[in-house]
Amino acid sequence: MENLCQIDDFYCIAIYSLLALILNSSLTHYSTNLTQMAITPFEYVTVLISIILGMGITKLVSGLATIVQQWNNVKLYWPHLVIIAIVFVIHIQDWWVTYEMATKTYWKLTTFLFVIQYPVILYVLARILFPFRWEGTLIDLKAFYYSNFRKIYFLMMFLPVHSFIENYYIDGYSIGDQLLQIALFPILLFIVLLNKKDEWIHKIIVLLLSAVTIITFIVERKALLIVG
Repeated sequence: MENLCQIDDFYCIAIYSLLALILNSSLTHYSTNLTQMAITPFEYVTVLISIILGMGITKLVSGLATIVQQWNNVKLYWPHLVIIAIVFVIHIQDWWVTYEMATKTYWKLTTFLFVIQYPVILYVLARILFPFRWEGTLIDLKAFYYSNFRKIYFLMMFLPVHSFIENYYIDGYSIGDQLLQIALFPILLFIVLLNKKDEWIHKIIVLLLSAVTIITFIVERKALLIVG
């Protein structure tokens, strides 16, 4: 099973690399003068961001597919499934809002290295949300969740921090525009430090994160609109 996972990862990387090359070609602006062929800085840097986000989404979808495939041998736990759904939505949201950077005319490597940390964190999150080996007579996702929840929330804790820094220093948002990020960090930090396995605490946290996700889409529905 481990070898199969490694083979799948290899093929995923190969496929996304090929798609990146195709995307690069399709985004290149051709002119009548072949010497004037160009690709914008935004188009260039977002290729790698899209690859990493695509790999994370692949992990999530393949994990869910495995759950369906092993349906009779899997004991589901709804807070764990909700976290998977939230991480999936964040993947899509990050890819979507990346379009806001299209107006940037130049990029520094240091800026790009910082920006790409967000999709990298998401990819790692997508990987640790599922068991590494799907073996045994019964796969208890409740036991898996409580064995790994501190790692999951520890990584999630960096998302609002990264978002706050990027929005403030790169995108020009004010501190008042980021009250959501400020509120999320202590909540995630609390559950990491508390290290409690009381079900009611985790269910409340998961429901709270779900509510925040829904409210974010309602409040920012206009900001999330792409207009040609």
